[in-house]
Amino acid sequence: MNLPQKDKNMETKKVWLVTGASKGLGLVLINKLLASGYSVAATSRNIEVLQEAVIVNTATKGNFLPLEVDLVDEKSVENAIQKTHETFGRLDVIVNNAGYGIGGTLEELTQEEILQSFNINVFGTVNVIQKAMPYLRAQRSGYFINISSIAGFAPAIGWSIYSAAKHAIVGLSEVLAEDVKSLGIKVTVVAPGAFRTQFLSEDSLVMSKNKIDDYKEVQESHARYKAMNGTQLGDPEKAAEVFINLAEDENPPVRLYLGSDSYKRASNKMETLASDMEKWKSVSFSTDFTN
Repeated sequence: MNLPQKDKNMETKKVWLVTGASKGLGLVLINKLLASGYSVAATSRNIEVLQEAVIVNTATKGNFLPLEVDLVDEKSVENAIQKTHETFGRLDVIVNNAGYGIGGTLEELTQEEILQSFNINVFGTVNVIQKAMPYLRAQRSGYFINISSIAGFAPAIGWSIYSAAKHAIVGLSEVLAEDVKSLGIKVTVVAPGAFRTQFLSEDSLVMSKNKIDDYKEVQESHARYKAMNGTQLGDPEKAAEVFINLAEDENPPVRLYLGSDSYKRASNKMETLASDMEKWKSVSFSTDFTN
């Protein structure tokens, strides 16, 4: 692959690629980017839905590239990124936003439900990163914003597989940040709390088809989450502004807990971790060789 090297004299606005862009935070971000004059490629499983959702006018039409992409299909992802680069001449910021929530205990969830969750929430992100890296390496610049969840650090009852998938995004992002640092590429993994989007609607939140009556606490937890829809603390417009500002920052954080609810859950988890580590410190040290 012959890719152009970074032109240090280029001072054009950054080119963005946003996955899962037809609704939620992704859609809000795209509309804000286009209104601000950025060039944006956006992916969705259904291009018609994406085109209907995005606000495009005469001034911004040339800056918008809608792409129908199956993120689990490596070739589909590769073609989308190649088309983005051919259209805009470069690729600067990649937001791995596509994903969905799935609730249920491990006993209730089927292998098919588990595999589908990891395909979209994890392997789709992996495919985008792998196919984008050759372009970013050639430029010696670029920025990945990988959307995890506070569930990826401080999980809650009834969300085992979703939490596992979002834990994976945290882990791969932390190591990716170290791997690509010397190449001039930055990485931030964002752990949002609850934002007032469609995430808690049936379109983005799936529950295990199998239900076991014994898991009453889990079912009560799921009912509380569903009841939150429309009253979440997080403002998606403000989140989109944060993403844009992060991309312009010389030193963005590797980890960002977005929303006061996310920050508080993370803080409580860190206190619990510190307490547990200290409580069991003697056992931790007991397995070392003694000379």
